[in-house]
Amino acid sequence: MNRIDRLTAILIQLQSKRVVKAQEVADRFGISLRTVYRDIRALEEAGVPIGAEAGIGYFLEDYHLPPVMFSNEEASALLFGAKLIGKMADESLREGFESAFYKIKSVLKRAEKEHLEDLETRVAVLARRRNEPFSLNVLNEIQQAIVRQQVLCIDYVANFQSQSSQREIEPIGLVHYSSHWHLIAFCRLRGDYRDFRTDRIQSLTNTEQFFPKQNLLMLQAYLDRLRVQEHLEEVTLWVHKGAALFMQEQRYIWGFISEESHDKYIKMKFMTQYFEGMGRWLMTFGKHVSIESPQKMKEMMQTLALEIQEHYLQPY
Repeated sequence: MNRIDRLTAILIQLQSKRVVKAQEVADRFGISLRTVYRDIRALEEAGVPIGAEAGIGYFLEDYHLPPVMFSNEEASALLFGAKLIGKMADESLREGFESAFYKIKSVLKRAEKEHLEDLETRVAVLARRRNEPFSLNVLNEIQQAIVRQQVLCIDYVANFQSQSSQREIEPIGLVHYSSHWHLIAFCRLRGDYRDFRTDRIQSLTNTEQFFPKQNLLMLQAYLDRLRVQEHLEEVTLWVHKGAALFMQEQRYIWGFISEESHDKYIKMKFMTQYFEGMGRWLMTFGKHVSIESPQKMKEMMQTLALEIQEHYLQPY
């Protein structure tokens, strides 16, 4: 990216939020902080009113660019986002995104509009069929409560339970994993942080009561604490590339964190505490998976293999 394009992109980034840290700009464009400072100075010299808060970041003072034009690649990326939201969000978010997407398409040049119309019929997201007992449109209301620090009252059906329980919760964030959205919140009933699957929320009401933000963990702090509490252990596997193709979605359930390609095999690393469950999953891939570490995982696979052998050696 040349400097003129970068300066324009930095200006757009400054409009995207109230305060932008210099490190955020550096990380986005892969440049040094010194280069960021020079670019900011260049924008100021061009007459852009950029303010700064010492130790916090930069902000724009009553300045707006004219309507932004999108490149072909940017328009395509938005289409992919629309396809994903169509399958991974509820109606409350889909309606908002669809409305915003129409506005975006209205400012595109004719060539980009034609490109999107052609691409739209050639891109599809096939989500797994999910057994969701409730079809509430709660994601939009939840995200509003997170930002405003408002207490929610929910009727929630916990895992392996048939009856719902009423909870007052202080929401801190939303996380998507294992094909579901999860609401992370402080549960006043349990007196601790809990993970609520949104498809198990039977009803939701915003109490419009505010809770103090300083008393809550940040979402990332909760996720970090969860990893420590669960005593996760690293598991390293060697998986034949042919078998690895069939692991793509399920591997995240068992704590997949990274992979490296090596000739005919892929080296995968997981963080898990569920050795037996993970072992039974790996059994489905037979000899196409080898355990490098830990020894506990190797012994689990041996136990499961003997269990299968003994089962089929029994006369019927």
